Amino acid sequence: MTKDKLGWAIPLMRLGYFGKGMVYLAVAGISLYSIWRGGQAKDTSSALGWLENTWGGGVALFVIVLGMFAYALWRFFDAGFDLEDYGSEAKGIVARIGMVVTGAIHMGVGIVAFSLLFGSGGRDGGQGSGIPRYVGQVMEWPGGRWIIGLVALAIIGAGIHYMKQGWTNEYRKHLRANHVTTRWNPVLKAGLIAHGIVVGVVGLLFLFAAWRANPQEAGGTGEAFSWLSGQIYGQILVTGICLGLVGFAIFCFVNAAYRIVPKLSGPDIRSLAASLGGSS
Repeated sequence: MTKDKLGWAIPLMRLGYFGKGMVYLAVAGISLYSIWRGGQAKDTSSALGWLENTWGGGVALFVIVLGMFAYALWRFFDAGFDLEDYGSEAKGIVARIGMVVTGAIHMGVGIVAFSLLFGSGGRDGGQGSGIPRYVGQVMEWPGGRWIIGLVALAIIGAGIHYMKQGWTNEYRKHLRANHVTTRWNPVLKAGLIAHGIVVGVVGLLFLFAAWRANPQEAGGTGEAFSWLSGQIYGQILVTGICLGLVGFAIFCFVNAAYRIVPKLSGPDIRSLAASLGGSS
């Protein structure tokens, strides 16, 4: 398709990143509030469930539903049309497959938010995610533990990728250079690294589950927070990660406004990488 015919993908991308930012802002903000009150950090479904019962929470959930479905569709179309110009060689194919996987994951978050907003299917009473149940079902398949192990390695790889993007400033080449991206650059960097840490810990939990044949060891964001809190200075570590995830929410909002899509953006756009130096 031509650039003109794919122009509709830009608003879809903007709504998607805005919705993603809303999710992480809810998870991080509610987790910090819970820690301040003497509780524990929350997973995504628990945070959305808590949001449902607050003033204006229904409106926020509606925006999140739209945003998560938009982000999923954006990732699917992004991968299919290679809008970010990753190419069709091995590295590009892996990146595009990763887009499809992240799209599917965010579609799942959208379904949870939708069920909270329009029904009761997503309510779990704050008891955490249903990931161990699904992992257990997969483990019953022939070679199920190997499948979970491969999923674990893929998640760990994604976490390392996010941390590497933050550490090496690779994310800068995807953002327009202006006073907002320049001023908030340290926050964007910290947010991306914090997100990578959480994703990496989720991957480790899946790996523990596969290695020990115990699906109860697998989990999502909430279980990752729980594991981190059990380490030395764990509560301080979790608090720092939650503050970092606020930075990642800001990273998503900034991407919603200023992300560069190579095949849809003009050639004269100056990237943050070109402005600040580093990865370009």
